[in-house]
Amino acid sequence: MDQGKGLRAAPALSYKPTMAETTYFPRRLILGGAMISGVLLALAVHMLGVGLGLDLGGLWRSDTSDFVPTGAAMAWWLIASVGFSGGYFTATLMDSAVSGQIPERMRYFLIAVGVLVLAGAGQAASAPSPLPTISGVLAGLAALCLGAVVAFCGAHFALRKGDEAPRAPRRQSAAAG
Repeated sequence: MDQGKGLRAAPALSYKPTMAETTYFPRRLILGGAMISGVLLALAVHMLGVGLGLDLGGLWRSDTSDFVPTGAAMAWWLIASVGFSGGYFTATLMDSAVSGQIPERMRYFLIAVGVLVLAGAGQAASAPSPLPTISGVLAGLAALCLGAVVAFCGAHFALRKGDEAPRAPRRQSAAAG
């Protein structure tokens, strides 16, 4: 009997770089992940801001002589801008990471930055709060709601922008020129 007939030779390994297949995640999954990230970043900024004296609940106090306390207005704008940009950039990054367009070092850098921000917020949250308990809870809930709304808007705009196909420029007719 011939020993080599029943055995197949192993296929040769290809060492040529192949292009990664483009995979698509459901938009709802990317939207949900971006919203969670935006809300966590907004809450982290709120906790860090309270430690720096940016009191979100200053708008509801009647004991101040100013019409709108500057620290409260800065806190609202800071939380809103961080929540929106966190949702927007996270949705953009998640959409491009799924298709393999983000280098591995950039992913590790972004993960490290996110961990450091959340660790700083955790440290700030574990310290005694300078705000009264009820005021602190209401300010935290307001920051959570504000962060959720603006993170959703940022993620939604990022995904809508990604869905739009590039349009070809319109040609002008010779008679109109």
